[in-house]
Amino acid sequence: MLPNTSPSLRPAHPADEPVAVLGAGPVGLAAAAKLIERGLPFVILEAASSVGANLVDYGHVRLFSPWRYDVDPTMARLLEPTGWRAPDPDALPLAGEVVEQVLQPFARLPQVAAALQLGTRVLSVTREGFDKVKSAGREKAPFVIRALRNGETIEFKARAVIDSTGTWNQPNPIGASGLPAIGEREAADRIAYGIPDVLGAARSRYAGRRTLVVGAGHSAANALLALADLAREAPGTSLVWAVRSPALTRVFGGGDADALPARGALGSSLRSLRDSGGLEFHAGLRITRIERHDGRLTVLGIDAGGQAQRLAGIDEIICATGQRPDLGLTSELRLKLDPWLESNEALGPLIDPNLHSCGTVRPHGHRELAHPEPGLYTVGVKSYGRAPTFLMATGFEQVRSVVAAIAGDLEAADRVELDLPETGVCSTGGSATEGAAEGSCCGGPAKTDRSACCALDERKKAEGASGCGCGCGSSRPPAVEPRRAASACC
Repeated sequence: MLPNTSPSLRPAHPADEPVAVLGAGPVGLAAAAKLIERGLPFVILEAASSVGANLVDYGHVRLFSPWRYDVDPTMARLLEPTGWRAPDPDALPLAGEVVEQVLQPFARLPQVAAALQLGTRVLSVTREGFDKVKSAGREKAPFVIRALRNGETIEFKARAVIDSTGTWNQPNPIGASGLPAIGEREAADRIAYGIPDVLGAARSRYAGRRTLVVGAGHSAANALLALADLAREAPGTSLVWAVRSPALTRVFGGGDADALPARGALGSSLRSLRDSGGLEFHAGLRITRIERHDGRLTVLGIDAGGQAQRLAGIDEIICATGQRPDLGLTSELRLKLDPWLESNEALGPLIDPNLHSCGTVRPHGHRELAHPEPGLYTVGVKSYGRAPTFLMATGFEQVRSVVAAIAGDLEAADRVELDLPETGVCSTGGSATEGAAEGSCCGGPAKTDRSACCALDERKKAEGASGCGCGCGSSRPPAVEPRRAASACC
């Protein structure tokens, strides 16, 4: 499907244009599957030279979600006539295996290959003839997606846009203030962002060296456990771990209470590594500066008590502090975002790590994923903004609802069904208070029908208000109207 640049070829109405899917990861390709099933024309724009590029980047990492959560049902149905067989639903795949066994075969289907534009980096999305300010007639204009391919700027037109560009290529910095630490850019040759292949391609970089891992999530856990394995094989290899929070409930997870055993085991293994003295551990460290001394790095920061800290003799740093969305792509469109997570606004109170460490979010669909810009939807991990804990299965259900809405089938679009495996950790104040679940308004395992009122109540208290969240007078109403009766937390 080629970009439509000739005025004489322009369709008479934006409804005649294809739906543009931005990003060819698992959620973007799942959206394509739904569009095929609905008989809607589409184009997929992907910056990389292959599908699933972000998964390939950490292809050596074994996922904690088994195959049953990693294959979109519609993709599977479209693949089956080719002789494709679904993997063992209970097995745990490597990230790279998801690409090799599902995404690449799906991309080779004729109806997908014809719409797939690889090596096409989206630069911006706007409305034809409309900047962000102009309103009259806006919804009647098609979207215009400007992209770069082989050094040439090209444009595509679309009736709707499904943004599944993710966040992996926008890593958060080491600096605790949200900005790079002073000296971080100058030390870029010693810093890896994400999950490097410590036991494989990057082995020589870390063997026999002292490595600092910064971060408190699953990426940091994978990096640390791999480094611990390397330390047992390569003399002189040592680990240093720094986290910003002084409490570790969310870091170590729910253990045996986690509905995904591998996710619980990851946290338990990390706890055991720390308790065994297998690494040097610094909790509550906010890094402010990185310096070079005699060929090695010195990391400076402030601890939870406000005291200056100095970590010297560091050879390498792995930064696993999360990612953030690229909001520049849609800066000329009208977005409705959570003011600090940069997630879709309706999801913010449900996933805010300042308030709770729940690893699940209640079912949601096209209404929560839409924006004031008609026809624009943010899906996948980008819909969570800077918040962690997104699962592929969430994205598959998101795009099912969104595509149904684009097709005009609101009955199906509003029938959102999602049963996510719980983490076994759910506490308000979870990132600041370890073991607070019993005393919190939403203590205990996360519930898929839990409304946003508890989180909103906590947010109001954090802002200095008396606390509002369940229908009391508030300048900020609940972000998500409960689909079912409010739970006991209200």
